[in-house]
Amino acid sequence: MGIFDKVRAKAEELLGRAEQVYGESHGDAAATVAGEAHVMEAEAEEEAADRKATGPDDDGLAGAR
Repeated sequence: MGIFDKVRAKAEELLGRAEQVYGESHGDAAATVAGEAHVMEAEAEEEAADRKATGPDDDGLAGAR
């Protein structure tokens, strides 16, 4: 995932937070839930991008002397 994908994920997260706040302030449960869903999806995309960028945790030397 490149820098533009990270920016897009962050923008999705901010949009979700705005939608969530709107729903909470206007008593709109559907908007609140939709906003929470956007936030969670964007956070998951960012975490996946970070894991992909760092590579696997296993260096292949388990049990080596």
